[in-house]
Amino acid sequence: MAAGAPALGIAADRGAPATTVRTVTDHYHGVAVADPYRWLEDGSDPGTAAWSAAQNDRTRAYLDPLPARRPLRDRIMAVASHTSPSYHSLTMAGGRLFTLTVQPPKQQPMVSVMPASADPAQARAVVDPNVIDPSGQTAIDWFVPSPDGRRVAVSLSRNGSEDGTVHVYDVATGHETGEAVPRAQYPTAGGSLAWRADSSGFWYTRYPGRERPDADRHFFQQVFYHRIGTDPATDSYVLGRDFPRIAEIQLDSRENPDAVLVSVANGDGGEYEHYVIAAGGGPGGDHVEQVTHFADQVVAGTIGPDNILYLVSKRDAPRGRILALELTDLALSHARLLVPQGEGAIEGGGEFGGEAVAVTRDALYLRELAGGPSRVAVFAHDGTPRGEIALPPIAAVDELEPTPDGHVLYSVQTYLQPTRVLSYDEATRRSAPTGLAETSPVRFDDAEVVRIFATSKDGTRVPVNIIRRRGAPADGRRPTLLYGYGGYDVSMTPRFAGAATRLWLDAGGEYAVANIRGGGEYGETWHSDGALTHKQHVFDDFLAAGHALIAHHITSPAHLAILGGSNGGLLMGAALTQAPSMFRAVVSLVGIYDMMRIELDPNGAFNVTEFGSVKDPAQFRAMLAYSPYQHVRDGVRYPAVFMATGTHDGRVNPAQSRKMIARLQSATASGYPVYLSISDKAGHGIGSALSVRVDQQADYMAFLFDQLGMKLPPGG
Repeated sequence: MAAGAPALGIAADRGAPATTVRTVTDHYHGVAVADPYRWLEDGSDPGTAAWSAAQNDRTRAYLDPLPARRPLRDRIMAVASHTSPSYHSLTMAGGRLFTLTVQPPKQQPMVSVMPASADPAQARAVVDPNVIDPSGQTAIDWFVPSPDGRRVAVSLSRNGSEDGTVHVYDVATGHETGEAVPRAQYPTAGGSLAWRADSSGFWYTRYPGRERPDADRHFFQQVFYHRIGTDPATDSYVLGRDFPRIAEIQLDSRENPDAVLVSVANGDGGEYEHYVIAAGGGPGGDHVEQVTHFADQVVAGTIGPDNILYLVSKRDAPRGRILALELTDLALSHARLLVPQGEGAIEGGGEFGGEAVAVTRDALYLRELAGGPSRVAVFAHDGTPRGEIALPPIAAVDELEPTPDGHVLYSVQTYLQPTRVLSYDEATRRSAPTGLAETSPVRFDDAEVVRIFATSKDGTRVPVNIIRRRGAPADGRRPTLLYGYGGYDVSMTPRFAGAATRLWLDAGGEYAVANIRGGGEYGETWHSDGALTHKQHVFDDFLAAGHALIAHHITSPAHLAILGGSNGGLLMGAALTQAPSMFRAVVSLVGIYDMMRIELDPNGAFNVTEFGSVKDPAQFRAMLAYSPYQHVRDGVRYPAVFMATGTHDGRVNPAQSRKMIARLQSATASGYPVYLSISDKAGHGIGSALSVRVDQQADYMAFLFDQLGMKLPPGG
């Protein structure tokens, strides 16, 4: 590589701090790629720290005096504080229901236990991070109760870092047992745990210690076994020495603790292999058998209480089909086809997806997608169809959890209705409400959800969901916020709109969500058409969604803003560099912008199977063709931009935001501002305290209100 002489950049965003240019030029496959702000990658450099502080000071000097900023923050926090508890990660163990309970105004969710009947009046907190750390900076990454329900293992991390240690708690007393198992969780490959059937110990994921160099600390995840009451330093190795460097391991024994399903992802691109650990007489279980390989295109599975391994296969079935194997004969060639591919796409395989398959003593349940909204298909154990669970229109089902009485609990929400948990009885084919129903002071009785289709550059029809007040005029003047993601097989299913969207509608705005390629809304073809060398389809789809909102006279470029985070931040960067005149304002959170450098970060290496690598000539050319940082051009009239990142982000290096902001500030000719907010109390957003999340939301909402000329209504 070659380094250029330093120069002081003159910010075209006149109010922005000037940023020194120290160009470094890299060569990839004969192509020279210049990087004017490479020095901002070093977060430990005093110059970078001073630059970041100056950016933060400027951003606060703009945001804090805005008329809408404090009212927005107060209203969002008031709604959060008066919203009822909500219940997530439903898990049955020992005849009781464990949940991750969000109980505003507490800063962090907590682990609760209640009767299997899902009666919140009898719920009790078992592990409360708000008591452990009153500052609100300690978060639960995940929890797993023991099969007998007497203990619960919890991964705890601080400051949004997702760098977790497993602690074991006694459920009866809520006291920690004193065991702390380190290196079990990190944002690169996550973490997981599965208990032994007799609750005497657990298998768990572990990252390397001193046996590997520091550069490997967040790679080479393996499976170890811990026996309760012993020193974690003596834990035994079980599996994983031959796994890829970017292996991501998930362990599951919830529906059948006599066997553990080990799912191994080859990074983030959607390739999986599976193993079964059968507990035996040896320490930690003495029989491990591989069931599938990466090439088999099996993306998810569960071991039912009937000792059947149910697998979601996408081979010759991009929307998924169900295969079944006896635990006594795990040769994949012996699998029988239980449920053929249907019209819906079976969920599962995406990074944030819940269980795709749930098995009760009487039935098999599949979570499926139809372009974004959910459906739940029901089958007998022999694959005979038994209909569907009746759901509201345009709804999302996020969890399926079998109960001791043979029913299944499921959570459902819509854009206009908050999450509630119901119990479905297959015998009567009826759902009954439980006490686990979130209520909110925010109501959307005057709103509607309109679903339109945009036409992408290659003719693909792309769903766009619009939340609006009934009777809103189609005059092309509505301030409209368009949200997108488009990656990792993660589908944009309906989420309850909440306080911020209510305020947006009350100020005359409309909110839209695009179901673009890269997600799993229509199955694996929809995902793969937006991955690797096909990534440009994601951006084409999103731009088509923007065009559709304009063509339907909902909004205009002067009133259109866009929002995305993480992979959706990459989408924001691509959209604003490829079509800068289409948008008036852009909000991009914890985003990826320099595709030439992303794989050099620990988590970026895991993204290679989704994005590609600069080491591959064809993938390099595709990545360079859209990489936002390299496509910022001097003298272009860019929209107003607000970017945010967190100091403790282990998923996307904050340097990505620093460099992109510096480049935009130096290039833009529109006169619109370009702002960066850096939080030292946050990471990627996962595990952030309630107050931190509300502050960030108020920041970008105030920015949008100001840039689009919106005003809060009286009393707002």
